[in-house]
Amino acid sequence: MTAQRVTVSLPPDVLEEAQAAVASGAAKTLSAFVADALEAKLSRARSLAALERALGGRPPQEELDRVRRDLGLPSAPAA
Repeated sequence: MTAQRVTVSLPPDVLEEAQAAVASGAAKTLSAFVADALEAKLSRARSLAALERALGGRPPQEELDRVRRDLGLPSAPAA
């Protein structure tokens, strides 16, 4: 895979946690950690888009909230 160099700004607490993950061996480098996080976010977005296509649209927020409660999941963050 060919990589391209980019510059990003991160909140200090996020950067600190990412650096700690690298220091603990959870990721090889900060770049690898960020790339993995972005890939996970993009994969989730693709999966949700496919689910919406299969369901004919996004379920109503009330239904999503009910399912989260039933499964004991935390409330969805505000968009």
